Amino acid sequence: MIETQVDAIEAVRRACTLMRAECQKVLGSELHYQAMIYHCLRISGVPVSQVGMNVKMYISNPITPLFQNLDKKKNEKYQGGFEPIPDVVIFSPRIKGDWRRRNRINTLQETMVAIEVKASERHKGRLTESEIVNDLKKLNAHRNEAIHRKAGFAPIMIIVDTAPEPSERMKQFAIDSCMNFATNENIGIIYIGADSYFAMLENIKWD
Repeated sequence: MIETQVDAIEAVRRACTLMRAECQKVLGSELHYQAMIYHCLRISGVPVSQVGMNVKMYISNPITPLFQNLDKKKNEKYQGGFEPIPDVVIFSPRIKGDWRRRNRINTLQETMVAIEVKASERHKGRLTESEIVNDLKKLNAHRNEAIHRKAGFAPIMIIVDTAPEPSERMKQFAIDSCMNFATNENIGIIYIGADSYFAMLENIKWD
């Protein structure tokens, strides 16, 4: 059982070696890597009742400018809230294995780690700095919405950049820039390249 956010981050840390080894062996879609990361967390000791994928969390009356702006882009009759969908979530035991959409109040309150995954599945293209930074901003806004509601979670970005062609992998300056942005915003970040790896989980802030 994973009891605390510190325990949850440690579970991610334990899974990192396996994540790297597994993700560097295969080429697939972003959804496939999400499933692999889920699998690695399970193998590393996260109970099945505490880890979910693509969890919909509706936030009514968002207070962050980013989520407010995203809400305004919707049809007027559907405005008044925003629904972030983190790729992988580690929950507290209090979730009791129920992260259905109807349980949206508890899914936000009981989140301990929210993970976003980006993968380099591009034909004659590559992941860009702006794509990663946009997801980092969403993670930050999501965390601030949780804090505003007397909750809080550890946000983590995982970049799987294992494309065999160098022309389809991120440029080094973009990787460095994303790492710096995540560090400055107190967001954990893991980079898994075709033949490289980097993890920064010590700087995560969740409240």
